[in-house]
Amino acid sequence: MDGPHPFGNVYHGKRVLVTGHTGFKGSWLCAWLLRLGAEAGGYALPPPTEPNHFDHLRLGMASVVGDVRDLDRLNHTFEEFGPEIVFHLAAQPIVLRSYEDPVGTVITNTVGTMNVLEACRAATTVRAVVVVTSDKCYQNREWSRGYREDDRLGGCDPYSTSKACAELITASWRNSFFPPFEYGKTHRVLLATVRAGNVLGGGDWAADRIIPDIARAAGAGIRVKIRNPRSVRPWQHVLEPLSGYLLLGQRLLEGRPEFSGPWNFGPSRESCVTVGELVELAARSWSSVVWGTNGAGNAPEETGSLMLDSAKARTELGWTPVWDIETGVSRTMSWYRAFYEQHHLRTADDIDRFVQDAGTSRSRWMQ
Repeated sequence: MDGPHPFGNVYHGKRVLVTGHTGFKGSWLCAWLLRLGAEAGGYALPPPTEPNHFDHLRLGMASVVGDVRDLDRLNHTFEEFGPEIVFHLAAQPIVLRSYEDPVGTVITNTVGTMNVLEACRAATTVRAVVVVTSDKCYQNREWSRGYREDDRLGGCDPYSTSKACAELITASWRNSFFPPFEYGKTHRVLLATVRAGNVLGGGDWAADRIIPDIARAAGAGIRVKIRNPRSVRPWQHVLEPLSGYLLLGQRLLEGRPEFSGPWNFGPSRESCVTVGELVELAARSWSSVVWGTNGAGNAPEETGSLMLDSAKARTELGWTPVWDIETGVSRTMSWYRAFYEQHHLRTADDIDRFVQDAGTSRSRWMQ
């Protein structure tokens, strides 16, 4: 990528460990890190779907197959790889699946997070940690305003509860072992958590997610059935929150303790649209998208409205979204269309275009 160096070139040559790198979001992050010149490594279970983004990318990065519930294997991986910064994304990420396996979901998302933090604490090389949770970590009160970092945590389902617990565990470890006011005195690790909206982008084939459901149906030439077309969600292309995570990681690597803590990286209010509106946007970008409502009356309860307030990220980090909802959906559907019709991955193209558009819009991380 020519021109200005994103994120101050801080990731070039850095050893970066991504847990959950075989998943949708993790694979996009690793693809971007490698393009930034990082020495990226991953720790995760095998890719969760077939097809999957990670295998098709063929990144050629160091990759350890392991469970975050296995502290011994985590410690060994940290010792062998020697990461300077860790992005913790490994999780059970599907709300509906948490009803089928509530115990597994809670253990993976809580004990798994605790184990990663313990591995970071034992490692001598780690300087920064970014723990990825979810917008659903907030106690949902169906507010019209977006949720802020200091709003109450909670959850009405196993997944949401597990993410709220992951936030509390991380805050406890930060206060107990990595307090920002002691940085450079008793420790050298800065720890933050990040919360994003409903991400979309090419390469996601998870079950019970709207965009993968749309893409699979369109690729097969069948109608997709939508559960809750009136539900409002904070939609954003996967590169949007990842740019926030990387910008925050940059500040932590620069030794800035004021950036330790929780952060929202959500879309603009204009990108918070209903599921039905999202599907209509997808249909405009790919004529093969045909949809109807499910009509099921016994589906698990899902929140009707949930939005994030990212004012803190805007004012203190200078982070702002680059793509609006129309662009994000268009790029996503173009990715899937190229995959199904041309057997081509547009991941690198999307990253380069996103960086180019960020430069045009004078995003802070491009300056």
